[in-house]
Amino acid sequence: MHTLYPGRFSRRRFLGQVTLVGTAGLLGVHLRPSAAEPPPETTKLRLVKIAGICIAPQYVAEELLRGEGFTEVQYVETVEGASLTQALTSGQAHISLGFAAPFIIRVDAGDPIVMLAGVHVGCFELFGSERVRAIRDLKGKTVAVEARGSSQHVYLASMAAYVGVDPDKDIHWLTYPRAEAMQLFEEGKIDAYLGIPPDPQHLRGKKVGHVVVNSTVDRPWSQYFCCVATGNQEFVRKHPIATKRALRAIMKATDVCALEPERAAQAIVDKGFTPRYEYALQTMQEVPYDKWREYDPEDTVRFYALRLQEAGMIKSSPQKILAQGTDWRFFNELKKELKR
Repeated sequence: MHTLYPGRFSRRRFLGQVTLVGTAGLLGVHLRPSAAEPPPETTKLRLVKIAGICIAPQYVAEELLRGEGFTEVQYVETVEGASLTQALTSGQAHISLGFAAPFIIRVDAGDPIVMLAGVHVGCFELFGSERVRAIRDLKGKTVAVEARGSSQHVYLASMAAYVGVDPDKDIHWLTYPRAEAMQLFEEGKIDAYLGIPPDPQHLRGKKVGHVVVNSTVDRPWSQYFCCVATGNQEFVRKHPIATKRALRAIMKATDVCALEPERAAQAIVDKGFTPRYEYALQTMQEVPYDKWREYDPEDTVRFYALRLQEAGMIKSSPQKILAQGTDWRFFNELKKELKR
């Protein structure tokens, strides 16, 4: 186990000795609001496990979920490159965090999913070679992504369309597993790579390429939620109490990531969600997990729906997407309950 501040007592060292449920309580993230609610309609909850660790609150939330009455918490692994929406639409998973835009595409296609809450802002970083200094420079260039329709592909297509680059005609897309795609970029065989943690931390550490866009700080991307919590529509309909309790645990875990990044980073390493503590810690410190109360998820859906229309990826209007594929009632209630 990674030891922080050896040889002297500190608040962070003390917190490192207690469970995440205890950490949440000490940070003011109490379980009291749920005490007056009925128990969840089901004690089983399935979430998705993916390679990206920006969705750390979903992993950090495991003990908090148990505190909300879920006795069986499972993390379902998806095949690399497969959309996590497949796990949600099939009912293989009940709730998952993920980039908003692919969810919007699936709502447009009629898939039975519903976006429930905004969780964090920023995490994508676009790395370019010497030939790519701006998004417009992607015209005529080669980019590798996990799959068409993956978060990488959809995000970069949205960026390109926003600056007038046709993502279908102007960019040469290759599909490779993430590790291979990143290796191709390191070897100079592709022109750009869009990474989610821990990939940006790896590339920056090796001083490969340069950051063209960092969605954590660069407008307009930094002004909207990146990852949102989305549920299987039937699960949400049948289990509203369980849905709210699950979201409460995730939002509390988001606060833990913001307030105790060392504790959160060590937790996701210990649980086997990522091997490198230093990259996990950088992610906890760099992703603005403390902003979820300040942003409006409707604005996020509206923004990305417009970008996806520009890219020719959806036909529905933002209003239709909001009407058919969102339910913010739990999120709005939790923002009031979990005020600081």
